[in-house]
Amino acid sequence: MSQAEKQSIISFTVRMKFKSEDRASIYEALRALTEASRQEPGCVTYVTHAVEAEPDTIVIYEQYRGEAGLEAHRATPHFQKYAVGVLYQRMLERVAEDLIALA
Repeated sequence: MSQAEKQSIISFTVRMKFKSEDRASIYEALRALTEASRQEPGCVTYVTHAVEAEPDTIVIYEQYRGEAGLEAHRATPHFQKYAVGVLYQRMLERVAEDLIALA
């Protein structure tokens, strides 16, 4: 990947916390959201994680081909259904961190 291509890639993490009783439905929504997001033409990487010592804390690592790729992701029916309709409704906390690739 060229330097210009690296610079046009948007990378970030999202960390969310949920109630333990919501775990099964959150994991189900994440599986569906991840599978659909990985099929988007503007998606480079979409990986969901549960924190090993805190299974109710989720970390998602995402990369998109520029702002257009990210905007397209947020406009998809699966983002609206699973992120907005499930995750955003049940999260107790949310922290997003924008990343800059160094190498």
